[in-house]
Amino acid sequence: MADASLGEPEVSEYKMFGSPALRSGKKVFACLAQDRLVVKLPAARVSELTQSGAAEPFDPGMGRVMREWASVAPSTAEAWVALAHEARAFVDGLRG
Repeated sequence: MADASLGEPEVSEYKMFGSPALRSGKKVFACLAQDRLVVKLPAARVSELTQSGAAEPFDPGMGRVMREWASVAPSTAEAWVALAHEARAFVDGLRG
């Protein structure tokens, strides 16, 4: 996932919750947490992914689910890359 995104403009490595993450500008859009991909997406998209069984709501361990973050189990590299690109597009849209 990181290799596919790091060559893109404004994408850099970062740490989120002590885990490796990717950010666009100053906004984190994806990270690895407990061998799962965690991505920032619109709340409706997170709900869609969780209802389909493709993801779980993300709780960073504080007992509070983060509504715009989805935790995705290990899958194919292509699936993770696609979700990371989708998450980057979302956070880039938030920057205005």
